[in-house]
Amino acid sequence: MATVKLYVGNLPWSVTSDALGQKFSEAGTVISAQVITDRYSGRSRGFGFVEMATKEEADKAIEMLNGQDFEGRQIVVNLARPPREKPSRGNDRGGWGDRR
Repeated sequence: MATVKLYVGNLPWSVTSDALGQKFSEAGTVISAQVITDRYSGRSRGFGFVEMATKEEADKAIEMLNGQDFEGRQIVVNLARPPREKPSRGNDRGGWGDRR
């Protein structure tokens, strides 16, 4: 059985990964929940990802929670898109450009 990853946006800055997982457990089995934080300050970036056990539970979570109030903010819930490929840096030789 394949898990389904959801994007959750417009999160309050105070929400933790545990609180996010608890909220989504109302819709079904949560495999993982992660609030994305700034690498340097450790503060929430206002979005996160929740992995649900089944497509049906993910669909239920979207239906139940998209646009709902979560600690004072209307959250956005939809299917997560696959990560974009990052453009390569430098040239084919692995350097930072031609320095002739």
